[in-house]
Amino acid sequence: MDWDRLRIFHAVATAGSFTKATNTLNISQSAISRQINILEEELGILLFRRVSRGLILTAAGEELKETVVSVFSKLVETQATIEEFKNYPKGQLRVATTQAFGSLWLAPRLQEFLDRYPEIDCTLLLKDEGVDLNMREADIGIGSSPAPSADFIQAQPVPYRFRIYASRAYLEKHGTPQRPEDLDFHRLIVFGKEMPHMYSDLDWLLRLGAQKPRIPYLVINSAQAIYEATRTGLGISALHKYIVSDDPEIVEILPDLPGSSVFRYVMYPSHLATLKRVQVFIDFLLKKMLEEDL
Repeated sequence: MDWDRLRIFHAVATAGSFTKATNTLNISQSAISRQINILEEELGILLFRRVSRGLILTAAGEELKETVVSVFSKLVETQATIEEFKNYPKGQLRVATTQAFGSLWLAPRLQEFLDRYPEIDCTLLLKDEGVDLNMREADIGIGSSPAPSADFIQAQPVPYRFRIYASRAYLEKHGTPQRPEDLDFHRLIVFGKEMPHMYSDLDWLLRLGAQKPRIPYLVINSAQAIYEATRTGLGISALHKYIVSDDPEIVEILPDLPGSSVFRYVMYPSHLATLKRVQVFIDFLLKKMLEEDL
């Protein structure tokens, strides 16, 4: 069987449709469908049942998927051992994380790591959807969910506290809240529970010290967009410190409140545990995350 065809099969099986698989494979839907048809002809059996909402694996398809995952993982482990027989940090390293964290926190700090390890070729993959680490979409994942299984090694999660921010222009026009109860009378920008997001409880700003039900002034399901809206004076929001950084237009308000925290999880497949480039990146990353007041 063709290895590339098996990779396409796994991507389709994971995505549940040809259309969704195009986002992972970066090839056309027709090309994906053609490769799956050829694979089914070679095997002489159907791997998928076509339904109105997409594709469902047959029993044979389920069996093939399990085998593909197992074989690919073993190949990755063997390749890693061969590449690093000298036990020196070098080679390709793919790191996946969210758009906001990757662009605003991680990317500005990579120069120090790359200067220290010039033989590591680092690729940063920014996407808010999940990444299949088993299939080598990335070597290291940084996200808001814990490791999905025992096949992954997970570092101690790092808490990230939300702080309350407003622009100077907004505060000049609407006044500065002195107590949590004062938020009842201000324009609040939130994620909104009706919008799916990787974090489960970001709208504590609507409840903090509330004396009456608070209606959000603006709902946005993007941290970067909330930051831009806050910066332009639309209202008050809860953001991570790394998003705001040293922006002189934005002021932290009610700084003594404990705020709400989420956790950042760093993980990688267990078969990559011996890779020196993975070890040094994890050490660098955790040191940076823990030494900063986040």
